[in-house]
Amino acid sequence: MRDQLDDIQKHLNDGYGRAQHLNKVELPKRFYKDVAAGPVEGGFVVTLDGRQVRTPGLKIPVVVPSAAIATAMAAEWAAQGEFINPGTMPTVRLINSGVESGEARIPAFRDEIIKFAGGDLLLYRAESPQPLVAAQEQHWDRALVAIARQFDVSFQPTFAIQHQPQPQATLDRLAALLEREHLITLTAMVSMTGLTGSGLLTLGYWHKLLDPEDVWTAAHVDEDYQVTQWGEDDEAIARRAMRRVEFDTAVAVLEAMRG
Repeated sequence: MRDQLDDIQKHLNDGYGRAQHLNKVELPKRFYKDVAAGPVEGGFVVTLDGRQVRTPGLKIPVVVPSAAIATAMAAEWAAQGEFINPGTMPTVRLINSGVESGEARIPAFRDEIIKFAGGDLLLYRAESPQPLVAAQEQHWDRALVAIARQFDVSFQPTFAIQHQPQPQATLDRLAALLEREHLITLTAMVSMTGLTGSGLLTLGYWHKLLDPEDVWTAAHVDEDYQVTQWGEDDEAIARRAMRRVEFDTAVAVLEAMRG
């Protein structure tokens, strides 16, 4: 299953490194003048000089279910200068990943989110130092309680390093929440899950139990504590900024899909 998600995971888990790579390769020249977004049968598309865009790998026509997503993609295409830099087109890259994955990968996407939830960031707690313990309790307990109450499930947090299995009834209940989600919704959810390390935070956001800042803060509790102890170097700052762009892109796509 992991192999099926490589295109998305490269983009999600190491967004900064991938963007750096794109900056090093020879970029193609811009070949179009006019960019537009509009409706077609079955959704919305972006056109370049009147021609519908396709994915870069499999050359699949890109049709999205939301006008807002098509508009965001068109804006990224229009913002390109003399050269086309995919590193500055996060919405286009995310949607292309989903389109090229195809409907056949929907079960794998659902499984990926639930696999993260079963070994979730929020479930593995520090025993010390106290400031870190307090921060985890503050941000993680709120999320777990909200999800547990909303969906009538239970969790088994642990202080151990070893994997702590979660109740199967909980995982089954969470999996059922994803049964009818659209491919693009699941693509963005996998993105958010990979960036945060938490299927539970992603589910909490999608079901309006947590706002994006809640999710981002909770996902970085450990990292933020380490920064207070050791500081943060320029590369780490840049990497986190790039990941925030990817996160905000997933949020924007999911908000568009709510409509």
